[in-house]
Amino acid sequence: MFGGRKVYIYLFILRILTISHPLPTFYSLIRCRTYINAFVTFLENGRRWRCNICAQLNEVPAPYFCHLDDEGRRRDRDARPELSQGVVEYIAPSEYMVRPPQPPSYFFVIDVSATSVQSGMLTSVANAIRASLDSLPGSPRTQVGFLTYDDSVHYYSLKSGLASPQMLVVADLVELFVPAPDDLLVNLQESRDVIDVFLENLPSMFEKTTSQNACLGPALKAAFTVTKHIGGKMCVFQSVLPTIGDGALAPRENVSIMGTPDEIKLLRPSGKWYKDTAVEFSRAQISVDMFLFPRAYIDVASLSELPKITAGTLHTYPGFSHDVDGARFESELTRSLTQHTAFEAVMRIRCTRGMRINNFYGNFFVRGTDLLALPNCTSDSVFAFDLVHDEQSVSSSVVTVQAALLYTSSEGERRIRVVTQAIPVSSLASEIIGSVDADAVSALLAKQALDIGIKTNLDNARNRLQQACVELVRASKEGDKPRTVSGYAAPPPMHQPQQQQGGAESENKPIPENLKLLPLYTLALMKNVVFRGGTDIHPDERIASMQRLTGMDVTASKHFIYPRMFSLHNMSPSAGLPSTAAPSDDDDEKVAGQDRIELPKVLNLTVERLTSNGIFLLDDGVDMFLWVGRSSDPAILNSLFGANSLEGVDMSRVKLQTSGNDFASRLNAITSALREDNSTQNLVAKVTIVREGDHGLESRFFWHMIEDSASFNGGTFSYEDFVSFVNSGGQGHHPPGAGPGPRVSGEVVVGCVYYFDSLMSC
Repeated sequence: MFGGRKVYIYLFILRILTISHPLPTFYSLIRCRTYINAFVTFLENGRRWRCNICAQLNEVPAPYFCHLDDEGRRRDRDARPELSQGVVEYIAPSEYMVRPPQPPSYFFVIDVSATSVQSGMLTSVANAIRASLDSLPGSPRTQVGFLTYDDSVHYYSLKSGLASPQMLVVADLVELFVPAPDDLLVNLQESRDVIDVFLENLPSMFEKTTSQNACLGPALKAAFTVTKHIGGKMCVFQSVLPTIGDGALAPRENVSIMGTPDEIKLLRPSGKWYKDTAVEFSRAQISVDMFLFPRAYIDVASLSELPKITAGTLHTYPGFSHDVDGARFESELTRSLTQHTAFEAVMRIRCTRGMRINNFYGNFFVRGTDLLALPNCTSDSVFAFDLVHDEQSVSSSVVTVQAALLYTSSEGERRIRVVTQAIPVSSLASEIIGSVDADAVSALLAKQALDIGIKTNLDNARNRLQQACVELVRASKEGDKPRTVSGYAAPPPMHQPQQQQGGAESENKPIPENLKLLPLYTLALMKNVVFRGGTDIHPDERIASMQRLTGMDVTASKHFIYPRMFSLHNMSPSAGLPSTAAPSDDDDEKVAGQDRIELPKVLNLTVERLTSNGIFLLDDGVDMFLWVGRSSDPAILNSLFGANSLEGVDMSRVKLQTSGNDFASRLNAITSALREDNSTQNLVAKVTIVREGDHGLESRFFWHMIEDSASFNGGTFSYEDFVSFVNSGGQGHHPPGAGPGPRVSGEVVVGCVYYFDSLMSC
């Protein structure tokens, strides 16, 4: 915190290395539980070493001894990954096991009410699970089970050797019991034939149902009883508001309080049942991935407690239709099931003495004060945290942060992944601010503002974003003036005269190059569906977006906050084809996908860029919109839609062509590439066609035009106005509702994110 202002730094941990030998006992210190790492110091010709977390001096055991070179480094440093790499992995000894490693378990809990059947959800669920069976982690140890529910709970005996599964119905939702407990969770390989028969018949098993209810609470209790001895992943598919049995919810949407400070009541859980259930699941090492298919209010705020606390994920598909949304949903479910997964995991983060972890962000349950319980941890898992000063000064030249993830691999090995990062300490604000990355800062500020928004209200969240942007830009202009850090007076810079800058001189200084996009991203966040005001955001949609943003890494956050808009009607002939240019640092804006597909020109987000004779693709990483001007080239329209004009056409019947001509094929290559990453299972994009003049869809499309002034309270800044406001140090004109607001407590100096990418060995 410089001059009373907060500065944020992000850490990125990507590289993974596996160490095959067991972990020696001396690697973990009794005092601070730190693992030996590349930043410890060896002394007395290698006979002793000093911990870089707690500064304790330790003896080096004889089998580990090695002489030091002329620079004071061990001669075998490069041959020992734990002393030369920032990320290493060990096979854990027996004392790190509470129980023997369990086989991977996948249990599916499926709503089979009439709404699920009619929407085609059951068909899509069966298709995706069937396509994933051969790729589920852990074969041949993998366990699988199914449970369906409407007014009652339906178990399925999948015992090996059966010609078809046996349905066992329990109608008493109060005194639930588990019939045939040994045959409900079975080995996938041994019972593959009967599982295939079940999935083939699932879409038609309930086609004549008239039940409109779904007893989610009793179904969860039943599923917990079946899986609590083993843990694993539980996938829940829900289409309607659960209104019977334990966990029953009542409709509570209230249009009159939307857009007011009281709206926060709709964004908080209605009770404690789902939270208490989630905590119980977490203790049993069960992670919940929840897939919601609402056609009306479903109270996402309450249901989301399950994936949030059990380290799972939440996916929503409002108004789901198998024909329209099936491909996207099936790709997301398949990815969730087949991605590399760590089971029975816990994570602890340690830092140098004098600093402390203040807040955690992500999906987890905190045991004690600092142990994150993660029943599942995947290559998509993201965790962020804040660091604050715990003492007035830090004696070392670097601040070390170490995260240790203890988990069970899908092969049944107990492993420890250790991630260590050393952050240089500086007494110069200019050096710190010069290293700040605007993309990373925006991602962390979004997670912090989410926390504030739920605890207080959305006005305070927007004010927090605005205040942080103003203060960081102001600090960047004021130079190395005297300052405080987390409430402590910082020492003056060494060997450099103090600069006394401020007032008009500071205001007229340009924003540093590395922070020029920060005001843009901040304004985009304030107008994002997560934080924007107004009465047109349904509480279910807002909570779903909040959960999505919580679990996003830096790149995904950037595109979700400030979507990319491409001009298609005038794209170059090479757009949509593999790029022939050499890779560069700005490839993110020029190419996409594993084949480096060339992207069209990216436009800034203002309606001034839209023209009636143009076609524009907007992508926020989750949804894609294709805006079609009413005067678009008939030849292009015919290539994309098989019609020369969309005027008077029923848009529900319009399908985007993906092949058959050059333009359609190149556009399909672009949309596919935008969803590709390093995963073996790429996601399928859903493209919503927006015809110019269609008020409903077009108004949602215009939500993303964040550089224009919006009409909701607190969103009337245009980008030009907001930059002027930030440059003035927050002293300029405040649009209604956009005042500085109360200061939010908490003096954060460092923010970090760890995500365990490429869990290839799990």
